[in-house]
Amino acid sequence: MPLFKRRNIAPYAALFSVLCAIAVTKPSHAQDAGLHNSTKVFSAPADLTWKHWDDPDELERTWKAAIVRVPAGPGRSTRATTEDLERQTAATGQKLPTVIYLHGCSGIWSGTHQRIRFLAENGFLVIAPASLARDVYPRSCNVETREGGLFRGTVVLRKNDAGYAIEKARQLSSVDADNIVLMGFSEGALTTVLFEPQNERQFVRARVAEGWTCHAGWLEYKGVRAREGEPVLTLVGENDPWYQDQWTKGDCTPFLDPENGSRSIVYRDEKLKHRHGLLDVEPVREDVLGFLKEHVDF
Repeated sequence: MPLFKRRNIAPYAALFSVLCAIAVTKPSHAQDAGLHNSTKVFSAPADLTWKHWDDPDELERTWKAAIVRVPAGPGRSTRATTEDLERQTAATGQKLPTVIYLHGCSGIWSGTHQRIRFLAENGFLVIAPASLARDVYPRSCNVETREGGLFRGTVVLRKNDAGYAIEKARQLSSVDADNIVLMGFSEGALTTVLFEPQNERQFVRARVAEGWTCHAGWLEYKGVRAREGEPVLTLVGENDPWYQDQWTKGDCTPFLDPENGSRSIVYRDEKLKHRHGLLDVEPVREDVLGFLKEHVDF
């Protein structure tokens, strides 16, 4: 069930019914093939040339392969695709607050689906661009050994994918262009806080980053790049096993502006402080939804 309720969901009913009717025919997770470390054939870093970084065809692949979840009423949602969304018209006149969700370094996994379902069941249209859908994409991590940063340029690719997804989403009749949130997990969280809009079509209302500290040995990986006045929520376990060296330990507090509503939550209780993935736990979900309720117009 949703952790907060909107006063009146009736205006969304028509849009829900249209989107759900086309989405229900999609197979469960067949769309995910090749979008995880275990199934992706990675490129050698040397195969990535200047033309691949923001190649329109590569960007479009990440959009077409995106995982989409559509609200279907309180506590309910259904699976869709970006093609489904693009076929919609403005006939219903209803627009939804939208989350552009950035997956972690290993790609689309069960946790990705859990998180976007949670957001959709609380009223957000969620679009998760799939960066591993790029034809030329070097491997960036090994989850089994907790090795990250295997390709330093990955975050540039991820930021390009995020910007493209925000622009494409803004063109959809079902998206409330004034209420787009950028959110990510792990490497997606890193990308979320570092994302810099390249034009006004890439602006977002707020950001949420799960599982990142804003500290890194590489200067371009450090800090927060949100616009002035744009609230950012960051979440991290105090003893997150991915971030225990001298370069990455800490949290995002030094880089956030509390005056605009930004905050860093460091979970220190035994249940959460050793976790990398936090949004599986209800108190963390309550923190996220509280932040979104405060900064997003429903």
